[in-house]
Amino acid sequence: MSSATTPPATAPSVPAPPPHTPLEDAAALVVGSFLLGWALLLLQQAGAVSGGLAGVAFLVAGLTPVPLGVAFFVLNLPFYGLAVKRLGWAFAVKTLVCVALTSVLADVLGHVVEVHMPVVLATAFAGLCLGLGFLVLFRHRASAGGFGILAFHLQERYGWRAGYVQMSLDLVVMLVALAVVGWRLVLASLVGVVVLNLVVAMNHRPGRYVVR
Repeated sequence: MSSATTPPATAPSVPAPPPHTPLEDAAALVVGSFLLGWALLLLQQAGAVSGGLAGVAFLVAGLTPVPLGVAFFVLNLPFYGLAVKRLGWAFAVKTLVCVALTSVLADVLGHVVEVHMPVVLATAFAGLCLGLGFLVLFRHRASAGGFGILAFHLQERYGWRAGYVQMSLDLVVMLVALAVVGWRLVLASLVGVVVLNLVVAMNHRPGRYVVR
């Protein structure tokens, strides 16, 4: 007697989500850039620093007469070649727009807004804003430039979590900052760095958001 075999059940295919519209992308770039600009304002007025290339920009602005926004924009320029080569023109152009908006907002907001809060609270809130801003930009295939481009590239190519890559680079910047702002402000700044990278690491994983 022969018995009929039942074919193995297959999981239903999940349709790909529809792409973002140009208007949705534009709105996300503005929102993400505002969150980043606001975070840089909090850090600047608290006398603290940030990780990543923004942290390098803080150090440059503190040691030279170059404004923070200008330093942030110029330091990002060398990374656009990597963005174009590895992640495509669309990613590079969106990132350039975000960096330009963030640079302008970081300088303009400082002339119209004054924030007073304890330094640790300021760094924690800034780290949260930076993390949320990065997630908004990543979701719409953009970044805040600099080390974010490198972290995004390493995640896409090797599967390394962008948050952990960013955290490693941030720690290097914090060690350099010890010689400029002192250990008290560096410790306070580390609170924001940890908050930022935990937000990114927990929410931005390989395969969840892709550039291509």
